[in-house]
Amino acid sequence: MFGIPGKAAVTLTPAATSQIRRLMAREGSQGLRIGVKKGGCAGMEYTMEYVSAINPLDEIVEQDGARVMIAPMAQMFLIGTEIDYEVGLVESGFKFRNPNVVEACGCGESIKFRDAPGA
Repeated sequence: MFGIPGKAAVTLTPAATSQIRRLMAREGSQGLRIGVKKGGCAGMEYTMEYVSAINPLDEIVEQDGARVMIAPMAQMFLIGTEIDYEVGLVESGFKFRNPNVVEACGCGESIKFRDAPGA
């Protein structure tokens, strides 16, 4: 919907594709839907959920057997984002490297996006 023709809206690192494939197989899902919602100290938070049925308005990104769907209201916020999966001593999880983020809280769970032109 908001994508650039011939270019995926988001990219996945090999670690992210591997983890998404594992989650899809374990849950028997069509993939993971990525979105954004209001919340957190910086104003917005990423959301991820298992998908049993693909919404025709979702932007679908398939890479090496992994599938993510971008919710319609999140597409303009996620263009150009790289999704990674990091494993650490204390925590493991998906990390979003999003060029549209101008501010993030200290814990990394909450973000603020650039204001839209004319907003």
